[in-house]
Amino acid sequence: MLAQVSGLFRYPIKGLSPEPLKSVTLQAGRGVCGDREFALALPMTVFDEANPQPLPKFEFLMLARQEALAGLTTSYDAGTGLLSVADGAQGLSANVRSAEGRGAIAAFFARFLPEDQKSSQPRLVTAANHRFTDVGVHSSELMHAVSMLNLASVRELETRIGKRLDPRRFRANILVDGLDPWVEGEWLDRELKLGTLRCKGVRLTRRCPATEVNPDSAIRDINVPRELMRCYGHIHLGIYLTVIKGGMLGIGDTVAATG
Repeated sequence: MLAQVSGLFRYPIKGLSPEPLKSVTLQAGRGVCGDREFALALPMTVFDEANPQPLPKFEFLMLARQEALAGLTTSYDAGTGLLSVADGAQGLSANVRSAEGRGAIAAFFARFLPEDQKSSQPRLVTAANHRFTDVGVHSSELMHAVSMLNLASVRELETRIGKRLDPRRFRANILVDGLDPWVEGEWLDRELKLGTLRCKGVRLTRRCPATEVNPDSAIRDINVPRELMRCYGHIHLGIYLTVIKGGMLGIGDTVAATG
């Protein structure tokens, strides 16, 4: 079976839920448009939106510490600037481009988080040509990298630990099915073809405590980094790609190493 793209996602706000995509147009050296465009900065975080500098992820709300975030369903309309957040019967709809809207967003998250994950008035931040990716602190190339997950690797890990692992735990931009398990480990510095795109593998994805969180229950139920280390002697699952030649990528497009 040919390896194919089986899922495409973007995460408008760091740490919050994904938006599924049917297709995406990517440019050379750029990530998915609208991906990790916003973050919720902690009160003591110093982030200059006019002169943005990459900051460690612990400067922001994140699943690794605030697992309750997994219980929210979010969507963002880039055309109108409207952010919608659903928490069961309650929810929020606010415009990120207005001071009033940003204030409502900060107040919502301050109320929503339980006491042991509390942050007083986290503020929504964004900046032009900046992405709040975990690996963005390492280089501008990685800030604009695209994350890919090999579903065969996930299934093999499931078999080893005897537990179901929802791919949503791994918060990837691209899901690929039909590959051999763990073949992505051979793709560093190699060229890949994804549909009409040309990409290069630039970094294996180290898994952090965010993957412990069940995306349905918002409870930490599987220590994925520990299981990876126990089973394989490393905590890598997935790979970051940089786009060399842009184009459109859609569900069902083929994936293959070329170099």
